[in-house]
Amino acid sequence: MIEKLIKLQENSYSPYSNFKVSAIAVMKDGHEFNGVNVENASYGATICAERSAILSAISSGYKKGDFKELYVMVSSERVGTPCFICRQVISELFDKDAIIHCCSTTGEIKDYTVEELCPYPFGEDDLK
Repeated sequence: MIEKLIKLQENSYSPYSNFKVSAIAVMKDGHEFNGVNVENASYGATICAERSAILSAISSGYKKGDFKELYVMVSSERVGTPCFICRQVISELFDKDAIIHCCSTTGEIKDYTVEELCPYPFGEDDLK
């Protein structure tokens, strides 16, 4: 998966930060959906790689609970983790025991459950 993530970073559109991020959402049926960060001069219009991959799966007909795991790589020798907007989307759609694999370009991987990354999620029960 590391090689796929490194290759996928070539598709990142990050002219402002030059911080490339790639992600692969793996579904419970084995299908994979790729995502990269896509920046915009209007920074609020930027989308992260994690959400790009997740939304691609949703656009293809997958639903909440269909996600098995997520791989994320930042263009750094350090392991990075999803931002908090991405964590919110992850906590909405992934099971709390799903694994998020956070990878560096050197091959280091740190695994976290969704519950570890999002210990106090905001969800549908909070809207009642």
